[in-house]
Amino acid sequence: MIDRDGYRPNVGIIITNDRNQVFWGKRIRQHAWQFPQGGIQYGETPEQAMYRELHEEVGLLPEHVKILGRTRDWMRYEVPQSWSKRESRGGYRGQKQIWFLLRLIGRDCDVHLRASEHPEFDAWRWNDYWLDINAVIEFKREVYTMALNELARYLPGHRHGMAHLQAHK
Repeated sequence: MIDRDGYRPNVGIIITNDRNQVFWGKRIRQHAWQFPQGGIQYGETPEQAMYRELHEEVGLLPEHVKILGRTRDWMRYEVPQSWSKRESRGGYRGQKQIWFLLRLIGRDCDVHLRASEHPEFDAWRWNDYWLDINAVIEFKREVYTMALNELARYLPGHRHGMAHLQAHK
């Protein structure tokens, strides 16, 4: 499902623990780390898609998490044509995302990366909330920065920090 501007509706998921660290997943068979994310299927609300993706990618159920907040508007990023598997489908530009900030109220052992037949991650760890944005694939950095900055206000005991993009030369 691609909108008329060429963006696929998607959800991004930032899971925090009681120390305000974030879940950081390693893409299967790659040295690339990211937050869980996935497409919104026809007829799904962003919240329904978030819970489905949370289970498919991380193995967590609704009772394992509490929603702390979500972004107000869509955040968009373009996928370079060299990365796009959909380039044969004319008009695809990238993703538009609603981001959710969750608190893990379950335990670390509730995480199951093999909950689906097609796992996305083969490892995970807790990382500082204000992660090094340069660890994120380049074309997603701006949207990660915007999501982390907008959602930080929902963190219990949140400190005013900011994720910043650093220009590559």
